[in-house]
Amino acid sequence: MRFLCSLDSRISGSTVRVSTWLTMRLVGFAFVMAIAHGQVRYSIPEEMNKGSFVGNIVQDLGLDVKRLKAGRSRIFTEDSREYIGLNVDKGTLVVRERIDREELCAQVSPCSIHFQIILENPVELHRIDAEILDINDHAPAFVRKEISVEIAESVASGARFSLDSAHDPDVGLNTLQRYTLNPTDYFTLKELSRSDGTKYVEMVLKTPLDREEQEQHNLILTAFDGGTPQKSGTVKITVTVLDANDNSPVFSQPIYRVSLSENIPRDSLVVTVSATDKDKGSNSEIAYSFSQSTGIEAMDLFTIDSDNGKITVKGVLDFEKSKQYELNVEAVDKGGQADTSKVFIEIIDVNDNYPVISVISFSNAIPEDSVPDSVISILNIKDTDSGKNGQIKCSMNSDLPFRIKLTSSNFYTLVTDRILDREMISEYNITITATDEGSPSLSTNKTLMLKISDVNDNAPVFQRHSYTAYVMENNSPGVFIFAVTATDRDSGNNARISYFLEDLSVNGVSASSYISVNAESGEILAIRSFDFEQTKEFNIRVKAQDGGNPPLSSNVSVKIIIQDQNDNAPQILYPVQTGGSVVAEMVPRSADVGYLVTKVVAVDVDSGQNAWLSYKLLKATDRALFEVGLQNGEIRTVRQVTDKDAVKQKLTVVVEDNGQPSRSATVNVNVVVADTFPEVLSEFTDSTHEKEYNDNLTFYLVLALAVVSFLFIVSIIAILSVKCYRWRRERMFYKSGANLPVIPYYPPLYADVGGTGTLQHMYNYEAYRTTDSRKSDLKYSRPPTESIISLDSSGAQTLTLAQSMKTYDDSDQVRFITEIDVHISFLLFI
Repeated sequence: MRFLCSLDSRISGSTVRVSTWLTMRLVGFAFVMAIAHGQVRYSIPEEMNKGSFVGNIVQDLGLDVKRLKAGRSRIFTEDSREYIGLNVDKGTLVVRERIDREELCAQVSPCSIHFQIILENPVELHRIDAEILDINDHAPAFVRKEISVEIAESVASGARFSLDSAHDPDVGLNTLQRYTLNPTDYFTLKELSRSDGTKYVEMVLKTPLDREEQEQHNLILTAFDGGTPQKSGTVKITVTVLDANDNSPVFSQPIYRVSLSENIPRDSLVVTVSATDKDKGSNSEIAYSFSQSTGIEAMDLFTIDSDNGKITVKGVLDFEKSKQYELNVEAVDKGGQADTSKVFIEIIDVNDNYPVISVISFSNAIPEDSVPDSVISILNIKDTDSGKNGQIKCSMNSDLPFRIKLTSSNFYTLVTDRILDREMISEYNITITATDEGSPSLSTNKTLMLKISDVNDNAPVFQRHSYTAYVMENNSPGVFIFAVTATDRDSGNNARISYFLEDLSVNGVSASSYISVNAESGEILAIRSFDFEQTKEFNIRVKAQDGGNPPLSSNVSVKIIIQDQNDNAPQILYPVQTGGSVVAEMVPRSADVGYLVTKVVAVDVDSGQNAWLSYKLLKATDRALFEVGLQNGEIRTVRQVTDKDAVKQKLTVVVEDNGQPSRSATVNVNVVVADTFPEVLSEFTDSTHEKEYNDNLTFYLVLALAVVSFLFIVSIIAILSVKCYRWRRERMFYKSGANLPVIPYYPPLYADVGGTGTLQHMYNYEAYRTTDSRKSDLKYSRPPTESIISLDSSGAQTLTLAQSMKTYDDSDQVRFITEIDVHISFLLFI
């Protein structure tokens, strides 16, 4: 405990000390004493001017002016009336309204006003008690200006007569202190005190009266207070002497005690007082009344029947205003003699007041990441009843992440009890119930609506873990491919999603050179035109990022599949069409029906039905002799060959794919119908060239053997190089993980497996292709079991191999041809 301000008078003498003390209070000196638990008590005189200094809370509470401003300091009073205001800029308390101690507290002493100084961020409560010191601003006053008293002459000495009490609303030394009566020839004063400490007087007959000597006596009753300067009030007493009445009324008991509930209805009987008079006739008739010494408030609440002495309730009783009442009852007979009695009425409290909930501070919204025990609201809850009727239990609706705790007398704090989640519940209706312990109990509800503000604690979520999109090849740049969508459970900017393309490598090139992603809608657009034959599919990753701080994101994989279009025509692999000599097939005249002449082999680099090929015979020298298999391209005889059939047959075969629209390619096939080489020679050989050819046959055979051997070695080297190149490319593809362009490759061996449209085992070829399918090369060989006829482009009929063989005997020819066949077969096998 520490004293902030004190005053101690050093002047000797009790009167001087009191005077000096009162004078100092009037000029505005305040006494301040700080008590524990953040409470400060000030003492100020009443009736101070507005703006007068009360105290410095910055010094008294150890606060800082900046803290007052930052904490939005303010004053809270339970009756919502501020007599004392707070100067935040200076940290001082000043008088805000006129303070009348008598209006505030009446006769209650000491008189204090209480209020709270509230600071926020963090929340602080400081209780301030201001004791209002009384000043002598009221003089004692009587209700009536003149009192009339009638006294029978027979009244003996010592008779008492009640007089009006003066009323001085001041307290302490400033209130009523003493009475004087003048003159005092027949009467004296007797000062008495009530149970509440207030004083009243009775006039006592000192000397018997004689009406014949003096019928009327005029007295002055003066009331003095103890203030400085002293104030007084007077009332004139007129005593009229009546004729003799020997007996005075006498009450059955000097004091009556009654207990009443505060909710007793009006006109209810309180008690019946009775007095008796031994006189007879009119002198025994008694009239009951409340004496003038009864308080005005009590007279407003109770009434007495003058004839029978029944006291009933006239007003509304309230335990919270007054707990007891004292009634002075007077019984007066017709002769003027009287007796007095007291009625003590005790008021019993009834639970008739509901608890009152006042919201001092409330945060309309708190973030969802608030830690437990975060303050939401400060409440003031009070009940003006007493005892158990005024004891309060505070609760709230269950299953909410909040709790209420008592911080100080009548003050409660609403705090969070656990972690909040706005995505589960975005707002709460918190109903606070205050219930007293009366019987029956009364309760009051107060509902607070609390909103939970969002925190960026949820990342965007895609509807699926991965997506597959399709786009047709040869698309226009900028075409829409697909749209990805993500959702975010947050709100506001925390849920505003932007889409980005992650920088991945596709076929060794950045994905951003293939596609783009709309940042707002998530639409995936093609930047370039795709080619199915180069790229069949590739993967990208799209990132969805919210607008929070810091932002959260997630990504999803999108597989983009290129769909094939029929943009490639079939390509003829066999027979090969060149600018020089072309291959001619030989059909013996003894060939049976269905004899396999040759087979047209074609491929289409498209896929699916766009690569399904069909073969048709477009033109032929004799359409009745040959037919073409629709699915396999095999050219077979449809009838027996006759002598009338021309030796030279030219067939035109068209190959169509199954696309929409379809594409096609044509090939010319030359067929020689003959059983022996001489027949062929007689038809195709020019006699002018035969001699020259026979002379050089040996040279050509040797040259052919050397070329075949050279080609065999080159083929071995080429195959090894290709194998090594493919192995390196597979290694690079595996390490990069990217989708490399597809380079069409056709196997060196096509086998006829049930009419699939490829060559039989006897036909072997190798295809060398570039990335452009229209610039492919083909190398092929014929088996030794069939004859190969070369037709030059000029149309001259030559049979190079047959002419050279005519100059040798059969054994030499067989040996030489066998040797060539072995090399060729070995080469084709490799």
